[in-house]
Amino acid sequence: MGLFTQIITLPLAPVRGAVWVVDRVREAAEEEYYDPAPVHRALAELEARLTSGEIDEETFDRREDELLDRLEEIMAYRAGIGR
Repeated sequence: MGLFTQIITLPLAPVRGAVWVVDRVREAAEEEYYDPAPVHRALAELEARLTSGEIDEETFDRREDELLDRLEEIMAYRAGIGR
């Protein structure tokens, strides 16, 4: 961007700055939402609860399916970003 363009578009600088901040916040939120670590921890905790007898097999199976579906969603999202 040349000096002339910068001078002409100077009134738009606050808008560009706000857009940049919104983009960074969105990226951080997506990174947190699509982080597989909490799902892995939840799976480990779920298995521990089954082993300790705190939950029954049916509850374990249902929750495990939910967590594995979430993990598949995360992996699909991350595979799509790498393209």
